[in-house]
Amino acid sequence: MRVLVVDDDQKITALLHRALSHQGYEVEVAHDGFQALSLVSQNRPDLIVLDILMPGLDGLRVCKRIRQESTVPILMLTAKDELSDRVVGLDAGADDYLVKPFELEELFARIRALLRRSTSPEDEVLHFADLTLDTGARRAQRSNRTFDLTATEYELLLLFMQSPRRVLPRHYIMEKVWGYDFEGESNVLEVYVGYLRQKLEVDGDSRIIYTVRGVGYVLRES
Repeated sequence: MRVLVVDDDQKITALLHRALSHQGYEVEVAHDGFQALSLVSQNRPDLIVLDILMPGLDGLRVCKRIRQESTVPILMLTAKDELSDRVVGLDAGADDYLVKPFELEELFARIRALLRRSTSPEDEVLHFADLTLDTGARRAQRSNRTFDLTATEYELLLLFMQSPRRVLPRHYIMEKVWGYDFEGESNVLEVYVGYLRQKLEVDGDSRIIYTVRGVGYVLRES
């Protein structure tokens, strides 16, 4: 698996290059946003570790540009611990975020979780009502509209499609999709349910993902 590490702090990139290499990953390093975009276009990585605060082209703009062309998993690093800053990173297209300073074991765990979500053991096409999910192409279709999904959007929709009409508790979704427990105040799940609704429930399409207040979410017909 190829991992691209993007950070203007050369001490951090050296540390991550050494640590990830020891974990068996093939690691490339970029020290600014423009170099990162060039490396992505030349040799698509399997995952990107991307710092937000960089001079010139910052991580948020890099993330948005990558998302125009690719659904490669992106783990965003940020020195900011405000919830609004995390949401901004997710809105830019990141699949996960990690606040500096962090423990290497937590970084490894999040990378493993993202890589698990970006690969499917076997291809199949799932159907529910007028919604179709092609697990091979990682693409969904509804009302003759086809749209691509990021790694996290895909994993979340796949979980819903595998358990239609079943109310999935919030903690169950977090464990299955993210692979670890978030802080109680985090609204990352709500953010990604919102992303799916923006793609699935437009142009007059009926609601298909429902909130069960105080419990979680359910995929069902209107």
